[in-house]
Amino acid sequence: MDSISPGTIASLCGFAGGIILGFAARWGRFCTLGAIEDVTFGVSSTRLRMWGLAIAVAIAGTYTLNAFQYIDVNESFYISTPTTLLATAFGAVLFGLGMALVGTCGFGMLSRVGGGDLKSVVTFLVMGISAYATVGGLTAYIRVAVFPTPDAPENSASFSQFISEISPLSVNQSAFIIAILIAVVALFRSSLLRDRKKLFTAILVGATIVWGWYATGYLALDDFDPYPLESFTFTAPLGETIMYAMTATGASLNFGIGATLGIITGAAVTSLIQGHFRWEACDDSRELRRQIFGGFLMGFGGVIALGCTIGQGLSAASLLAYSAPVSLLAMFAGAWIGLQWLVAGTLPEMFSGFFHRQTK
Repeated sequence: MDSISPGTIASLCGFAGGIILGFAARWGRFCTLGAIEDVTFGVSSTRLRMWGLAIAVAIAGTYTLNAFQYIDVNESFYISTPTTLLATAFGAVLFGLGMALVGTCGFGMLSRVGGGDLKSVVTFLVMGISAYATVGGLTAYIRVAVFPTPDAPENSASFSQFISEISPLSVNQSAFIIAILIAVVALFRSSLLRDRKKLFTAILVGATIVWGWYATGYLALDDFDPYPLESFTFTAPLGETIMYAMTATGASLNFGIGATLGIITGAAVTSLIQGHFRWEACDDSRELRRQIFGGFLMGFGGVIALGCTIGQGLSAASLLAYSAPVSLLAMFAGAWIGLQWLVAGTLPEMFSGFFHRQTK
């Protein structure tokens, strides 16, 4: 292990975890937009409860690592990076709108690539380039102008730290209590308890988030070559993967690149085993336009929000970062608007239909 760089170790661990997430997406139908659609159109709350259980497992596992000092949660950029909740909410709404137009989130899009969906390849490229440009390219000027970087926070930006400051509970104890409460809400009177496939998938996804923290915070630890503490997110890593594909001899591997390639691989293998692998393309130019525009919004909004549905919705949530619930609610709102837009056909029809229902 001494001869392997921390970046290589992290990328291999990311690849392994990505394979599991790709499997979960295809086999267990773990999908953010799918959960939102089910709730919005009154189909079922099961997939939303899967998401809640995954968060609970991720919180419990992450703070177990913190309790045994394998990682320090405060070193994560979700807690240490200065940002504003306004910027987080704005970016998350754009991301949610984009994923409604695309038909999935960044994580789901990668799993579709593994299933042979060529339109998701287009979205992958657009979202990756858009995210990379928002980090340090042309659209970064807009990001910096509208949402300038605030001063670094004086205190840890996490709910567990806040609770520990106003109660006798420690940071880890408060996190475990929150995890239990979320799990109880997710499982209370839920069909999830009777569906072993979905139950196992939710637990597996939550555990994979924990694996990400363990891999980068412990396995890739090197005092002489520090590696940042991170877990799974699929916004900026898409752009990094594209850049690495073009400049591999002059670039370095990292956790996000490995995770991106791992999801595609895991989804492809699972799809082939299930017999679900199909080459698909856009039906017409309108659908292609939605894929391109939605991909741009996801890349741009995801960087401003500091993460996607997995990055903020699971990785940041596992740390109990303040930004996580804000992002999730804003992404839900953006996705709801996008779904209503698609159903209505045009924005004027969407608003007229909404106000008509309100006045009945």
